[in-house]
Amino acid sequence: MNDLDPTVCPASTGLVGRDRDLAYIRSFFNNSEVQGAALLLLGEAGVGKTAVLDAVAAGATRNGVRVLRAAGVQFEADISYAGLNQLLLPLFDDFDVLDPVHRDALRVAVGIGGGPAPDRLLTSTAVLLLLRLTAARTPLLLVVDDLPWLDRATNAVLGFVARRLVGSQIGFLAASREGADSFFESSGLSEHRLEPLDDASSTELLALAYPDVSPAVRRRIAAEARGNPLALVELPAALSAEQRATLAALPAVLPLSERLQALFASRVAELPERSREMLLLAALDGTGGLAAVEAAAAGRAGIDDLVPAERNRLVTISADNRRLSFRHPLIGSAVVELASTNERRRAHQALANVLGDQPERRAWHLGEAATGPDETVAALLEEAARRRLRRGDALGAVAALTRAAGLSPAASDESRRLAVAAYVGVDSGGELEDATRLLAESRLVHPAGQRSLHAATASAFLLINRDGDIDTAYRLLVGAIESAEPDHGFDAEDEGLIEALHLLLLLCWYGGDPKLWEPMFAFMGRLVPEPPELLWVITQTFGDPARTGAAVLPQLTELIATVGDDPTRVIRVGTASVFSDRLGDFRWATRRLVEQGRAGAAPVRRHLGALMHLGLDYFHLGRWEDAAQLAAEGLSLCENHDYRFFAWYFHYIRAAVAAAQGDAETSAALTEEIVRWAMPRGTYGARFFACHARALAALGSGDFETAYQYAATLSPAGTLAPYVQIAMWGAMDLVEAAIRTGREKEAAAHAAAMRESSMAALSPRLEMLVLACEALTTPGRPSLDLFERALSLPEPDRWPFDVARVRLFYGERLRRLRATSESREQLAAALEAFQRLGAKPWVARTAAELRASGQSAPTAARPGPVALTAQELQIARLAATGLTNKQIAERLLLSHRTIGTHLYQIYPKLGITSRAALRDALSQLDATDGDG
Repeated sequence: MNDLDPTVCPASTGLVGRDRDLAYIRSFFNNSEVQGAALLLLGEAGVGKTAVLDAVAAGATRNGVRVLRAAGVQFEADISYAGLNQLLLPLFDDFDVLDPVHRDALRVAVGIGGGPAPDRLLTSTAVLLLLRLTAARTPLLLVVDDLPWLDRATNAVLGFVARRLVGSQIGFLAASREGADSFFESSGLSEHRLEPLDDASSTELLALAYPDVSPAVRRRIAAEARGNPLALVELPAALSAEQRATLAALPAVLPLSERLQALFASRVAELPERSREMLLLAALDGTGGLAAVEAAAAGRAGIDDLVPAERNRLVTISADNRRLSFRHPLIGSAVVELASTNERRRAHQALANVLGDQPERRAWHLGEAATGPDETVAALLEEAARRRLRRGDALGAVAALTRAAGLSPAASDESRRLAVAAYVGVDSGGELEDATRLLAESRLVHPAGQRSLHAATASAFLLINRDGDIDTAYRLLVGAIESAEPDHGFDAEDEGLIEALHLLLLLCWYGGDPKLWEPMFAFMGRLVPEPPELLWVITQTFGDPARTGAAVLPQLTELIATVGDDPTRVIRVGTASVFSDRLGDFRWATRRLVEQGRAGAAPVRRHLGALMHLGLDYFHLGRWEDAAQLAAEGLSLCENHDYRFFAWYFHYIRAAVAAAQGDAETSAALTEEIVRWAMPRGTYGARFFACHARALAALGSGDFETAYQYAATLSPAGTLAPYVQIAMWGAMDLVEAAIRTGREKEAAAHAAAMRESSMAALSPRLEMLVLACEALTTPGRPSLDLFERALSLPEPDRWPFDVARVRLFYGERLRRLRATSESREQLAAALEAFQRLGAKPWVARTAAELRASGQSAPTAARPGPVALTAQELQIARLAATGLTNKQIAERLLLSHRTIGTHLYQIYPKLGITSRAALRDALSQLDATDGDG
């Protein structure tokens, strides 16, 4: 076994995100086929080259390897052999092992002997001989940092030695800044590039170094640092305690610590003045385009003045001179840091002067150029915020509103704009801590902050998301709308009022009590001249759709046709479409929003809404695995952004999938989690969703009495409960359970209630359920025509599970009426659909009916072991040992979000709901595999 064998060295040396690099370096030097090797470690400034060298050196020392080190120092770069003096200092007493000629030459070279300067080849040979003789007794590792700063003579000797190590017990590991000029001749030597840290490792490093920094600030720092470890550790140090805790706003360009200034700013300071001006304009412009930069600098500087910056590898300029990019974002920060306040303001003003055709960018630069309160600029920034929000840039909107507030001459306007910023933060941005700070500031600045509907709406949202109850949030918002009437006058154009009504609608739904809707509709009736169309349609299709939804379907169709790409509008049109089964009509827009959310280009809460809607759409479409994966993604997002309130929705999707697949235990655990969380908070609407999943699971298990009780909780037999929208989805469950428990009268009453409602007019699927329930409660052959009508409705492929259930009912009825051949046809089609879906309980029931009809059904497959993929099994076993998602991610070279998504998919497969149950579940799995 080699002395640097990775099996001897610990798997990790405490460095975050570098296990793979360390493993590569160790394996490189432990190549059993070739003894002796040289490796160059390359990477950008601050990427952690020195830390990796330290880790490798420490591991080698623990394993009995003698480590010799040297590091380039700028002020010694002109002293010949200064680096060699550092490296060989521990061996000075061993020079006598060399013959006199080589010994004396080496002593003169390192400055401990007298005489004429030795020949370079003689010195190089002497060093090589000394190292080989020393390594014959004890393996050596030469570790050299900052090669470009080593003197020329030392670089020449090290280049000579590095190429002549084969067959020895000597390793040579040196680090150099990527792209830096050096006298070291590296051609032909192996290189390893040290990449910036990935997202998961960056997040972990920040959390370890600054556990008290708020998540919002960590995300901003991670984005600026772009995986540079030094920047990740140093950027928070330059922030105030209030900024680190999100109690104060972060500047547009983050300040640099002294270490970062030394790293980046010194290179910028050496440039000519006109070069620095061009770089300052480019950094403040932030788009990468050079047209505005060149126009803003006209008469003072030009594109040619960027040549020195490009030569110093600070920037890259495209071949057509139209684009500029900083080689690292912190170079741009260094440029801004070196400029005076007046220079920055002049640059912002110059950019604003040439951006007349781009109002958003112009407003931002005017805001940064302003020296005091300016209502004109504040109004421009407020309008820019609206534009950004329509585009889906919630965080940009918050930044613009915050700056507008700071420029507002009137305290009331400042308070109002801060309140709007707080509302945008909670409603879209996913930065709840920042929103809390803005809300507090709004109230301190002026009493208007107390009366603002935006403030009240933000407060209500924060209340329900942070362990508050629905009733308190509801009363707060209703009271705020009523008390603010003198300000809004129920004007349908009042943005704050309309946003408050959108949240009030959701609070009514969450509360699950019909009485909650009374103030909502009273407010809608008072809007002048009339309610906004989208808000009106949502109240009709999302409030009590079985009674009011059908009347507004033409308006809904028009809204869907013009849905556009505004994330808020996409989600609200989706909300209007849920209970009329129209989500599939603009699935493309919802998918796009999910993709944008994954790329960080859409507001977090809109991303969550899109995952909810697409998950429901996929469940009804029979894409159950996709629905479960979207739910897992949603849960991970809720956890990462502290949107605790919305987790129940994703638990429901997973519970419904588990119920349909026959995993009653998992479904029960998930619905219990929903109820346990929802009941103390008065979120009775969530409880109704849990009851729906529980009724479906009980039907699959053949427990029809329990299924009836849960279905009747949604809606008592004989009525479709008002404002319990999901009662329509559970209506057929209640009728089936009632019939199978001998409650024919209740079943008939419920079928009649369905028929008398507007449920059938909402969608072909709901019309199919109405007709199927009428057929189930109609005795004899007259029922057959109802079943035929139900199954002849358009687009049956959009609802495969519901269609298959109706076919099963139809086949059962046909068999009992002795229409055996027709029965087999329906049952065979139902069986094929259930098998394709993986609806195991319904597969078994349909197969039994087929056998009863005289036709042999496929033999039910013997239940096999739980099917975890190899990666899922690896993740589950690591999680069972107690490792966190971040630690698992580091070991498997994945992001922690990916680990979270996998775990949420693993739990239902193992029939568990938490990490704590993993160990026992895996033990049972291993036992099952052993028995097999």
